[in-house]
Amino acid sequence: MSIAATFEIEYLQYLDADGKLVRSDLPEFARDAKQLVELYKTMLFVRVFDTKAVALQRTGKLGTYASCLGHEAAHVAIGSAMREDDVFAPMYREYGAQFVRGVKPREVLMYWGGDERGNDFSGPAHDFPWCVPIATQCLHAAGAALAFKIRKEPRVAVSVVGDGGSSKADFYGAINMAGAQTLPYVSVIVNNQWAISVPRTIQTGAKTLAQKGIAAGVECLQVDGNDLIAMRAAMDHAIKRARHGHGGMLIEAVTYRLSDHTTADDARRYRPDAEVKAAWEREPMKRLRTYLTAQNVWSDKHEEAWKAECEKIVDVEVNAYLETKTQPVEAIFDYVYAELPPDLTAQRAQALALEQRRG
Repeated sequence: MSIAATFEIEYLQYLDADGKLVRSDLPEFARDAKQLVELYKTMLFVRVFDTKAVALQRTGKLGTYASCLGHEAAHVAIGSAMREDDVFAPMYREYGAQFVRGVKPREVLMYWGGDERGNDFSGPAHDFPWCVPIATQCLHAAGAALAFKIRKEPRVAVSVVGDGGSSKADFYGAINMAGAQTLPYVSVIVNNQWAISVPRTIQTGAKTLAQKGIAAGVECLQVDGNDLIAMRAAMDHAIKRARHGHGGMLIEAVTYRLSDHTTADDARRYRPDAEVKAAWEREPMKRLRTYLTAQNVWSDKHEEAWKAECEKIVDVEVNAYLETKTQPVEAIFDYVYAELPPDLTAQRAQALALEQRRG
């Protein structure tokens, strides 16, 4: 038989787990020590915020929260590579990308505290809200990309999905449309190895998740998701080619979920301790800090000072969240329909009466 076609998936990495360079052709941004330090500082801020958010949930001051522990490099790289007029369609834990794009930590806390006003967040008004239904945000991003193409706007849509979400029809439909219509759409799979309690090994028979884009006709790349330099370089490449009309791209960011899936989960029930311990040796903060320290642009003193500053900033955001006045009970009903149906009108009256009896 003759061969109809052959394919391969390239793997991108600049920093290994020990924080050492494995290739010398650093991208331009990584040759700028000041810029690289700022990206690391953003990652550290995200980790400080994440730690505080988990503590708030554990003390009953926040609802169920999705931690981003271990994802900092991938998320910050995504946000920092985008332009303001690009569109971001997140799932529910890409705080690093959103902070770069102007979302306030207090707004993240409001959302997880049960206040939907948090989803009316700062930053680009055209970005999509947090999306808990798995992979539906991929279709939203592909739709935005189609609009950009029709309007001939030099804008790019970016979505993020997990390894489990990459098995959903929504994900496949989005990348298929991106390939068929040459859309300016960048799809990032943050492969953290676990779809809640389902391991990557039994989710799909694909050797890589990146290769799922081959059938869709988009460029594919697997990246070390714990390597900020590699992730940012991959995003810069993907966004540039999309913006210039060369179509979509699928990036698989290989990382690890160091936390529970959410604070409603207990990953100790299904993940081996040895696996988690090994993942901590490859985590993104450690390797970039080691590299920056070796370059004499970061130190323990810098680390302690910036961490203390982050804690002060986060405390201000937490207090702003805690001091936000609760919406009146009728707000549950008032923003759903232009004209409230009779059954909900009756329920609204009952809710108000119950609230009055409670004082």
